[in-house]
Amino acid sequence: MDEYTCRELAWELLCPGLPEEVARARRWTRDILTNCPCADDAALILTNCPCADDAALIVTELAANTVTHTASPNFRLTIHRTADAVTLSVTDNGSSTTSPHITRAHDHETHGRGLEIVAALAQHLSVTRNPHGHTVTAELPTHTVALPTHHQAPTC
Repeated sequence: MDEYTCRELAWELLCPGLPEEVARARRWTRDILTNCPCADDAALILTNCPCADDAALIVTELAANTVTHTASPNFRLTIHRTADAVTLSVTDNGSSTTSPHITRAHDHETHGRGLEIVAALAQHLSVTRNPHGHTVTAELPTHTVALPTHHQAPTC
């Protein structure tokens, strides 16, 4: 029966290019990645994705960039999940004279940190230009990495 076992799951959401759709895309991402099916070696099981909050933040930043910086009438959000990674892609169809890129915002500025935040959270970040716009893709590992701790809380 292995031939019928899905090792990768995908979801897609098409949103109008409106500011209020950014919040909807964020909620949808969190809902998908919380208690979602995940293929492991044994079977398709329901599991919380440890990177769900980071994924929701990434989608918020990418969708906000699309709504703010392009004339796209809509944007497409795609989520791919495997046992090892979550890949998030946001595609716009708006013409823009610039490509998405990481900028270094000054401390007093209220904008300009979106892709820098995404790059800090993602294991991999790429920008692909298409004939009508751009696709920004971020990949997050689904496993958590234990960070070394210098101080441990006392045990009772």
